[in-house]
Amino acid sequence: MADVQSISPQDASLANSHIRESAKRTRQIFTADFGLPFSLAETPLEDDAGHKSLVTSKIRSEYDDVRELPPALAAKQAAAASARKGAKKQKLQPKVTDDDGKAAVATTKLIEGIPAKVPDAPTGASQALTLRRPGVGGGAKGTAQRNLPSETGMIRRDAAEQVKPVWHAPWKLMRVISGHLGWVRSIEVEPNNQWFCTGAGDRTIKIWDLASGSLRLTLTGHISTVRGLAVSPRHPYLFSCAEDKMVKCWDLEQNKVIRHYHGHLSGVYALALHPNLDVLVTTGRDAVARVWDMRTRASVMVLSGHKGTVGAVRTQEADPQVITGSMDSTIRLWDLAAAKTMAVLTHHKKAVRTLAIHPKEFTFASGSADNIKQWKCPEGAFMQNFEGNKGIVNTLSVNEDDVMFAGSDNGEIGFYDWKSGYKFQGLETIAQPGSLEAEQGVFTSTFDKTGLRLITGEADKTIKIWKQDEDATEETHPIDWKPSLLRRRY
Repeated sequence: MADVQSISPQDASLANSHIRESAKRTRQIFTADFGLPFSLAETPLEDDAGHKSLVTSKIRSEYDDVRELPPALAAKQAAAASARKGAKKQKLQPKVTDDDGKAAVATTKLIEGIPAKVPDAPTGASQALTLRRPGVGGGAKGTAQRNLPSETGMIRRDAAEQVKPVWHAPWKLMRVISGHLGWVRSIEVEPNNQWFCTGAGDRTIKIWDLASGSLRLTLTGHISTVRGLAVSPRHPYLFSCAEDKMVKCWDLEQNKVIRHYHGHLSGVYALALHPNLDVLVTTGRDAVARVWDMRTRASVMVLSGHKGTVGAVRTQEADPQVITGSMDSTIRLWDLAAAKTMAVLTHHKKAVRTLAIHPKEFTFASGSADNIKQWKCPEGAFMQNFEGNKGIVNTLSVNEDDVMFAGSDNGEIGFYDWKSGYKFQGLETIAQPGSLEAEQGVFTSTFDKTGLRLITGEADKTIKIWKQDEDATEETHPIDWKPSLLRRRY
């Protein structure tokens, strides 16, 4: 305290001058950003369009409802006012200076000039709420609107109207096929719906008769787990990819490999054929999608951008022609002509393991450990969540009847209505005798070309075929759907 009291007057004066200089400098730097309030007498209000707009808005919002009094009350008030007009005028006349008088007159003129209706704002006029002095900040009379919410952006919207689900018959297990010695990781149905092929952890590809479930053929050649299969609808070719970095093209007329596609730096996890072009798209652990010319085996382009393993890929005719899902929890929509990303979808919080494109609509779904989400092409707009799955979703399949199947690693399987997202059936798959309880996972699935049979590949090394229950009706299996008033979680 002694040190504080011993400050000399010269030091105090010097400190005050420093403070004043600092404040002055701060004022000069930041006055253009924030503006300063100004009095009515400082600028003519008749020429200040921004201030006039502000006062007009305030008066209309606060006093528009009482602009005109009821007729009876107006007549009574006029009679009383005329009787006391002379005396009251002398008592209430204020004594004002010249500046205050000018401001009061200007304000009165401004208030009297407010129209009964709000005029339409001229094109290009500033609707800003912050005012500045004329000449400050470029001479504008209002600040430019940047990143301000729109008028409707502040209003809380009502919860989206929930779509009532359509009734679908429940599904039941029809057949169990054994034959593989490892986990069944991939399934593909032939375009003529006569047979289907499966790839498994035993490094073999098996071809089965769809009607009877009998084994037709076994193809060997891969030296690691077969992760993806695709049958060409225009050529007698079967394409396969595996964790041995190899992509093979099988000639189904000779039942042997005729082409290899070299280029992946690690295991290849998924592949898809373009519906129109003779190109093949493969993805894997090297975090890229490679586009191959089917005939020349040349790598046409490399679609890079993901930061993790790309475990799912789908192709379609229109843009986005290629859709990929990655373990970096993102989905990318690719423009094949420009070899660029059209959009990146970051809604998922965990790895995206599977994708499914609707056969009729321009929509697709993605499965992850956190949710199943539905998207709209081509921009990738989010549509809705499919809720009810608790496990890690490994596979999704959709048929033309708007039934979506989801299989999880814990053996949980669910059937959903595509339009509403309602889960109308939930089951748990049963591992075959002799298997561990942990071997209940569903790894892959597909509907046949009619959409009446569902084929799943599972961790108990079996292939299961499901069909709809023919005896089920809306009375025996009613829809237990209750619309919720809560806002849905996205």
